[in-house]
Amino acid sequence: MRRFLHAQGASRGLALGRARVRHSQVFDVAIESISASAIEGEIERLHLAFDVARSELMDMRQKLQGVLAHELGEFLDLHNLILDDPELLHGLDDLIRKANYSADYALRLQRDRLASIFDGIDDPYMRSRREDLDHVIGRVHAALHRNPGSDVIGLAGDVLVADAIAPSELAQLTERGVVAVITSQGSALSHSAILARSLHLPLVVGAHEAHMKIADGDALLVDGASGEIIIEPDAEDLRQFKRMQRETARERKALQRLRDAETITLDGTTIRLFANAESREDVAQAYELGASGVGLYRTEFLFLQGREPPDEEQQFLAYRDLVMGMRGRPVTLRTLDLGADKADSAGICVQGEPNPALGVRGIRLSLAQPGLFRAQMRALLRASAYGKMNILVPMVSCREEVLAVRQLMSHCRDELHAENHAIAKQVNLGIMIEVPAAALALPQLAYDSDFLSVGTNDLVQYLLAMDRGNEALASANSPLHPAVLRVLLDILKFGRKRGIPVAICGEMAGDPLFTRLLLGLGLREFSLHPSNLLELRRRIREVNLVDCQRLCRRLLRARDRSQLEALIHQGNHG
Repeated sequence: MRRFLHAQGASRGLALGRARVRHSQVFDVAIESISASAIEGEIERLHLAFDVARSELMDMRQKLQGVLAHELGEFLDLHNLILDDPELLHGLDDLIRKANYSADYALRLQRDRLASIFDGIDDPYMRSRREDLDHVIGRVHAALHRNPGSDVIGLAGDVLVADAIAPSELAQLTERGVVAVITSQGSALSHSAILARSLHLPLVVGAHEAHMKIADGDALLVDGASGEIIIEPDAEDLRQFKRMQRETARERKALQRLRDAETITLDGTTIRLFANAESREDVAQAYELGASGVGLYRTEFLFLQGREPPDEEQQFLAYRDLVMGMRGRPVTLRTLDLGADKADSAGICVQGEPNPALGVRGIRLSLAQPGLFRAQMRALLRASAYGKMNILVPMVSCREEVLAVRQLMSHCRDELHAENHAIAKQVNLGIMIEVPAAALALPQLAYDSDFLSVGTNDLVQYLLAMDRGNEALASANSPLHPAVLRVLLDILKFGRKRGIPVAICGEMAGDPLFTRLLLGLGLREFSLHPSNLLELRRRIREVNLVDCQRLCRRLLRARDRSQLEALIHQGNHG
């Protein structure tokens, strides 16, 4: 019988497939005792499950490339650290040996004990790490009950229905041909949702009735944009699905015709579209799609791939190759941006910080590791000889930080000249505006900066004092806040007045919902994921700048977020 569910669309796309329902198992395990003779066998079974879980994570880690290596790698590394925690495994062994509990019940007790510790931590970021604990325990529990060769995550044509989806699972899902994901929890701003959009995997979140209304094997029609789910669709639903598929294919084909088109508004204003990148593959895609250059290259992906930091030569070769890959178009490389939610396996980050989001991260971490920073700066300057290159500094909050980077650049330049290395005559140095202090102190900071790049993801987080990784705050953590608009307007006005180029490289730049707003505020340089470049180019070619400025004036007069949301949707559909 046809049934209908409505939840929150988190990653666009249409999908038709079989339901693969994954019920939460770990937390419903009943008390279960075993005989003394079965203890060693049960411990061996548990250790084997841990080995299987480690092997799965290692296999996924080795397959990751480009953006996934950066975004997913940190989660896989963290989950591996949890699996290797001696307290976790020894505690489980003790529960089996001393209390004669089964491996399943021991897992439940250990999970409950550790979860209560996380729940008692005052810091919200550390509390949020409980979710990682749940994912790890769930993976081990699944391995305990897996038959050799059995499937636990879904097959080609499946729609996975689960309580939640870990970022570390997404690459495996797409590789296996899973066509969509439905979760009863989560938000459209979660790490999983952001990665699903990058993978073009339809995702619907917040479907609280999914496990009650969807049975394993049901046919499902999923709309990742609207959040609509049709269970056992009828003939008319299927006809509509096929029509929408044809329209999507036509739209994709139409977008491909814009690969070589100018990015220009209806009234003749040229806009520059740059790409955010983490790999040579991203750079190649950006070049093929006609990007003006790379506006943000995240160098930290090199530092997230091994147990040891890359040396100067390894970094130089990576930076050189990507600069050459843009064939003369400018490339902006951001210096190391680790810390907060970007854990590393090389021991670079400060461990045990009470509040990592406000701790030693970004440029603070680089300046605290002078040997590491010097090696990166030398590698960057050496790569500048192979094409147009800029250097971008993250998390700047005061002029002293910019001056310290300038001093290091000068010192490294002198060293490299003395060693007979080729270096570009001019390497521009820019700063990221993602801390409120930087936005307010622009006149002082800009004196020593050649360009500005606004990281809206962190800027919004810090302006609103809302952890962007906290799903409980997802609906409120939005750029559509009067304070955010006012700060962006002031930054762009300052840039125009002083003749300093300003780009926006946060996720806001790649969302067509905000295109008219950003153009109206004065933005002329967008930096976004290459997969969204053609869609944004089409959007810009459809708008008149005068209309964008008119909409912007109305938005700036709005008193609260609800008015902003109503106006921006009206402006985009009016």
